[in-house]
Amino acid sequence: MGTVTLGVSIAVPEPHGSRLQRCRLDFGDAAAAGIPTHVTLLPPTGVAASARPLIENHLAAIAAGARPFRMRLYGTGTFRPLSPVVFVQVVEGGSACGWLQERVRERGGPLDRELLFPYHPHVTVAHGISEDAMDLAQKELAEYEAAWTVSGFSLYEQGPDGAWEPRREFHFARYPRQRRPASARHTTPEAA
Repeated sequence: MGTVTLGVSIAVPEPHGSRLQRCRLDFGDAAAAGIPTHVTLLPPTGVAASARPLIENHLAAIAAGARPFRMRLYGTGTFRPLSPVVFVQVVEGGSACGWLQERVRERGGPLDRELLFPYHPHVTVAHGISEDAMDLAQKELAEYEAAWTVSGFSLYEQGPDGAWEPRREFHFARYPRQRRPASARHTTPEAA
């Protein structure tokens, strides 16, 4: 069956996602046409195609144990000179993203992997383009702001053309599963 390249991310909803993708294209980042606007939880990772059911079960269990959270983007930052990236900053919701990405990549799990750099939630708006274009992206989006409630994340697969396609959404439980104390298990609905 071979291998596939998967990623897990939180989609930036409309109208924000399209707007930031258009900006990225306008700055000269042609790869943006095949990359939905997102906050990464798992960077591109090669896995055996046969592992997908196990991976989907793993992600479903994570989503079932999570709850919706507020995300807010504001302003820009860069990873230069380490990496040629300009991004919009996650100023609220970053700790929830950190919690999720740790569980996605948990040791011994189907997506266990080390990162090249420490995890830093962000939305890329320019990658691998000229320094002048990256400077422009950082300046033009310096006051950009968006906020929404995150209610889940998605599994993406990279196609042969390099474009990323969503394969499955995983919605958070409104209230995460918790074990009820034994004393509460035998109460009537009215008493609970």
